[in-house]
Amino acid sequence: MTYDLVLQGGEVVFPGQGVEQATLAVRDGRIAAVLDASEKPAARRVLDCRGKHVFPGLIDPHTHIGFGDKENDWDTETRTAALGGVTGLMSFWRGNELLQSTGTWRAEADKRAAVDFGFHFGITSHAHVAELESAMATHGVLSIKVYLMYKGATGAAKGFTEVDDGLLYAALAMGASIPGAVVGVHCENTEVIPLFREPLKSAGRDDLRAWDEQSPGFLETENVFRVAYFGEKAGCPVNIVHMSSAESLDLVRRMRHPNRPPIHVETCIHYLSLSHDEPIGAIGKVNPPLRSQADIDGLWEGVRDGAISTIGSDHVPRKQSTKGPSIWEATAGFPGIAQILPVVIEEGYFKREIALETLAAATSSNVAALYRLPRKGRIAPGYDADFAVVNLDGVTQVQASDYPSNSDYSPYEGRRLRGRVEATVLRGTVLVDNGHWVDEHAPSGRYLFRR
Repeated sequence: MTYDLVLQGGEVVFPGQGVEQATLAVRDGRIAAVLDASEKPAARRVLDCRGKHVFPGLIDPHTHIGFGDKENDWDTETRTAALGGVTGLMSFWRGNELLQSTGTWRAEADKRAAVDFGFHFGITSHAHVAELESAMATHGVLSIKVYLMYKGATGAAKGFTEVDDGLLYAALAMGASIPGAVVGVHCENTEVIPLFREPLKSAGRDDLRAWDEQSPGFLETENVFRVAYFGEKAGCPVNIVHMSSAESLDLVRRMRHPNRPPIHVETCIHYLSLSHDEPIGAIGKVNPPLRSQADIDGLWEGVRDGAISTIGSDHVPRKQSTKGPSIWEATAGFPGIAQILPVVIEEGYFKREIALETLAAATSSNVAALYRLPRKGRIAPGYDADFAVVNLDGVTQVQASDYPSNSDYSPYEGRRLRGRVEATVLRGTVLVDNGHWVDEHAPSGRYLFRR
């Protein structure tokens, strides 16, 4: 029997299970067999993975494609993702209406995306809630996001006038009625933020820590309680996206109960690796803010014990020119999709000795399970042949110029992170080889339609 592709003799990371040396055989884009490492089956192509680790392809649950160069982001950002071992991503989509506009945005991605992709719907009005059921069924979307940071004056400045607790509850009630739906929420109490912000600005503060002080962690935690409590009353699973505060995680631990709807938690690599003391100024502005080292350590313990189930990047591919002239005028967010795996290996595996299978679950299988992504996130026969081949003895020296992203900087610029992605495989096709994009590949990403 001849296979299309064989990954020979690597240390295979099975999410949530363990690491075992094995040979993986691929046919027709799917894993056909997991074989003993000593076996050498015939194949049209063989990747020698001895001495390297084979992870399931990463699935980034939190990206903002189109926030940089909308016309070209599907091309540049998905190629950047592949260089980091990411074979799938979920991106937020919002518009005046969802049912009609989503198809146009999906068509753009179909033409340009290099990796597989799916959507979360952004909910900012009651009209969105009214069309959710039909829009979700039509476009195969089972996840939505409510932006509590757009309440009041903050939302009005962006044209959002309906974001309040009533919209939150309405979205949760609708989510409860749709099997498999998950409601994600950006938790940040923007009604209190001005009380802290104005004195800081008046004092002339323009440092990264000031951005944390104007929106301290307890303003996230307060919103986490509101979301989890409303979710319980509405009977809807909730997902606290990009959690930044250890106090918020402690609250979730106390609120979880077998008889309540699930409270899922996502964090992002910057909340696991960058503090408000980084010497990067406005480049590090993000919502919620970067926090303290104690928050970083507390969130990592949540990854270790499973209290945090998914890790993403919150990738925003804008230019560095938008990050100023001061912390107050700079845009929020920064790129990071290509650094997910190097960061979790450096900070999680090497520095904190968290098991590779735990890290793989948080970046692949847990994402696929939460968002019901078919045939994704695991290394087992029948699943899509999506892999990231990593040399743990290698080093990733972060330089923005090494990636095709529209963004021309990185908050990790110059950092040496242990672990180097040497190959990325999407449904049996080698997209990245020896750390470089394989140029002859046309865009091969497929839409992740969910039921």
